[in-house]
Amino acid sequence: MRFSCAARTDTGVVRSGNEDSYMMLPDRGVFIVADGMGGHAAGEVASDMAVRIIARELGSLRGLDDEAAGERMRHAIIEANAAIFDRTLTEQDKRGMGTTTTALILLPQRFLLGQVGDSRAYMLRDGRMLQLTKDHSYVQEQVDLGLLTEEQARVHPYSNVITRCIGANAEVVPDLYFGHLRAGDIVLLASDGLTGMLEDEQLAVILKGEGGPQHWVDRLINEANRRGGLDNITALVIRIEPDTPLEATVPGLSATKS
Repeated sequence: MRFSCAARTDTGVVRSGNEDSYMMLPDRGVFIVADGMGGHAAGEVASDMAVRIIARELGSLRGLDDEAAGERMRHAIIEANAAIFDRTLTEQDKRGMGTTTTALILLPQRFLLGQVGDSRAYMLRDGRMLQLTKDHSYVQEQVDLGLLTEEQARVHPYSNVITRCIGANAEVVPDLYFGHLRAGDIVLLASDGLTGMLEDEQLAVILKGEGGPQHWVDRLINEANRRGGLDNITALVIRIEPDTPLEATVPGLSATKS
């Protein structure tokens, strides 16, 4: 399975700093987006720690079956949570910091996602946009209970309140998602600075357009900024090409937000 990929993070129009981080390790099929919180640079520290620790703890997943890969992902996120939580206890200015994360592993003909918070993963397949993850948020809980519609949740005053994140507590429970991959699939990982500005249909229109991952990433971020850019924006796009074996078509081994 051959793929191309690109990513970018942007401060947005309103914020003065960027608390988002991302990492791409195409040679290992590992991709991570994190959206930090805590202010005074603490959110940036938390998101950067999360992507680096998760990538390190995932290691190489070659030859692992789904159960072993899932356990590796769970362990990696728990280790990141422990490290960030410990830092909140020992450094006064880091108290209250935390981060979301959405981590993707590409396996032969399939994928594994680990998620905590409200950063999201989507797939565009056969022209249909599918949200692969479910937000850990107050409004999502209300939607699940039938108390809010999806439309009401989107404009709710508590739409940014998350119920689970990395680093806020001594323990965390990540959600894991497995799925199959097909040639032509496009996968998007995004912080809520993107998904809060663009509806799913608007994301799909851009990903269906001409160009490739880098062009789509730039268009997504530019459009989010055009619509207000109220938060930091991170977009990471992977396109599965009709070819084998598993290898990346982008130069370099990794990228993180500086």
